[in-house]
Amino acid sequence: MSASTNAGPAGAVPNLTLNNGVTIPQLGFGVFQIPPEETRIAVSEALAAGYRHIDTAAAYRNEAGVGAAIAESGIPRDEIFLTTKLRNGEQGSPRAAFEASRKALGVDSIDLYLIHWPVPSQGLYTQAWRELETMYAQGQIRAIGVSNFLPEHLEELLANSTVVPAVNQIEVHPTFQQSSLAQKSRSHGIAVQAYSPLGQGKDLSGDVVTGLAAKYGATPAQIVIAWHLGLGNIVIPKSVTPARIRENLAAAAITLTAEELAAVCALETGERIGADPALAAFTQM
Repeated sequence: MSASTNAGPAGAVPNLTLNNGVTIPQLGFGVFQIPPEETRIAVSEALAAGYRHIDTAAAYRNEAGVGAAIAESGIPRDEIFLTTKLRNGEQGSPRAAFEASRKALGVDSIDLYLIHWPVPSQGLYTQAWRELETMYAQGQIRAIGVSNFLPEHLEELLANSTVVPAVNQIEVHPTFQQSSLAQKSRSHGIAVQAYSPLGQGKDLSGDVVTGLAAKYGATPAQIVIAWHLGLGNIVIPKSVTPARIRENLAAAAITLTAEELAAVCALETGERIGADPALAAFTQM
């Protein structure tokens, strides 16, 4: 089954249906680089604003803050989509790593669990994936996926697995779109999730984005988020500023035209911000 989108009411965050039938809010809240002591407050603000999709990782060292905010929110657990990720240095012991994340988050199950990086030099990601498949089959995880997997990593994984990843979370923003990788992922029914979706702020000052912001009475960040949504990306912007947290969520009400989407797509420069997944070998421990 290919990923599909159900937009719902005007202005509401669209839900995207993953290849196993699980639905995920297409616009979520990321907590990368939010200090552990600030995470509970930021996630509490996001949940109060209306976000129902939170993305964290063991490597961020802030899972406990995410879990505390969810517990304190009073929102039923089944109304919040929760993602975390397997550290590179724990690819040899994914079950123990998953259990540690689950306990830190204070939840019984995880909605989406990702292999954070392929780390091809370790040669462990296919082995780790098979363990994720087992945990998925046992109902401990609602969906499993990958992050930072390039086409060659996807091909290797697909040739040695039975479950197709639900998501490939990759660096995507207007000046670094990885279009061929996104197309490759989608050709296998793998949804594309964009991290660093605003180019860590670097993609917000160009004339195309600021011009569209003026046209729509929006912020440049809202325009870029609307661009992601228009392309079908799952997008997880991050902020610790309450006003920006709310503004980012409001981007779901903006629908760019095909011509406007193409104008933002034309900003591609091929300049990556993060590490190259073909070479990245850090343990995250």
